[in-house]
Amino acid sequence: MDTVDLARLQFALTAGAHFLFVALTLGLVTLVAVIQTRATISRSPVHVGMTRFWGQLYIINYAMGIVTGLVMEFQLGMAWSGLAEFAGNVFGSALALETMVAFFIESTFLGLWIFGWDKLNRWAHLALIWIVALTAYASAFWILVANGFLQNPVGYRSDGHTLHITDFGAMVANPAAMVALGHVLGGAMMVGGFFMAGVSAYHLLRRTPEQDFFRKSLRIGAGVALPATMVTAAFGGVGFATLQPGKIAAWTGDADRAAAVQAEMTALHGPGDYLPPVEWVQAGALTMLILFGIMFFLSGLNFVLMLIRPVVHGFRAWHVVLIAAIPLPFGAMIGGWVFREVGRQPWAVYGLLTTEDAMSPVGDGVMRFSLIAFTAVFAALTVINSWLLARTARRGPAAVGLGARPAEKPEPVPAF
Repeated sequence: MDTVDLARLQFALTAGAHFLFVALTLGLVTLVAVIQTRATISRSPVHVGMTRFWGQLYIINYAMGIVTGLVMEFQLGMAWSGLAEFAGNVFGSALALETMVAFFIESTFLGLWIFGWDKLNRWAHLALIWIVALTAYASAFWILVANGFLQNPVGYRSDGHTLHITDFGAMVANPAAMVALGHVLGGAMMVGGFFMAGVSAYHLLRRTPEQDFFRKSLRIGAGVALPATMVTAAFGGVGFATLQPGKIAAWTGDADRAAAVQAEMTALHGPGDYLPPVEWVQAGALTMLILFGIMFFLSGLNFVLMLIRPVVHGFRAWHVVLIAAIPLPFGAMIGGWVFREVGRQPWAVYGLLTTEDAMSPVGDGVMRFSLIAFTAVFAALTVINSWLLARTARRGPAAVGLGARPAEKPEPVPAF
């Protein structure tokens, strides 16, 4: 592998791993906000406990997502300075807004939510988690605005060396970003729904004491998964209208269309290979579609079975299936991400800047070392996050520290 391939592999591993953390974060924070709304209105102890339990899992994943995001920023600046120099004036504005939302607003209100249990009015405390959820959506929005510009550059002018914004509204309303936003948010709700249903099924299978707690949680997870799959499918279908011609040619295997794309790009940019790797594009799309088909079937089945109370409590084979299905939406989202990102190659900014020109002037040895280092760091963070999530989920509500009141010290007994 040459230096460019090493840099691409490094970015693929780090961005792909971070994407999985983000997907679960977006899904869980929405479900936690909905559950806390029910708990605030009804003052149900079960729903209060559900808010604390699923909120604890959300916080663990959120923290790891922040750490992986920071590490990814380092490798982005180290390996892709050419992209920043050429197009940073444009898509950098979206990234700056995302940073302000995620690291200042979202983190601040999340801290208030974590430490505000039993200290704030219950309605004020509920407002905090909804602000956290909305700012999480805003963070995803600005990231996809930046990515949408790389996929379909709009609202800019070029002076020959760098790009400058001429129409910020056009960049924000970019179809490549808006359609992807709906698709990603739908996918995130699928991740959250399958995760909640699977963890709940684990406890129902083990016959843990909190049967009513996890029956309600399973029904929420299964109930969310079906509409989420429909929303994801709808935006995914619309998204095919925003694909680059080379990506479509690679996906369909249309040799005539591929030749036309190659001829058009050669006329515009000179000799070169302007087609994405067909095998990777098709593998990513097929992975996404096959897993989505399985999840769509399971979501429909789950939606029916969750309405039958004895089945929810006692259908052990279904519980095993729900547990095994937890990784499915993660795999589908990675497949879709590969299809989207690899399909725009060889361009970093489609039609304007090639991936090779976007790279920093670093040597092969430096890139190999950084690839090994970043891969090791992300592998460790992924393992730690998975272990913490599994450990907390397995222990159940009784071991959750979020919102727990500190034990009161006994009054000293006076000595006589």
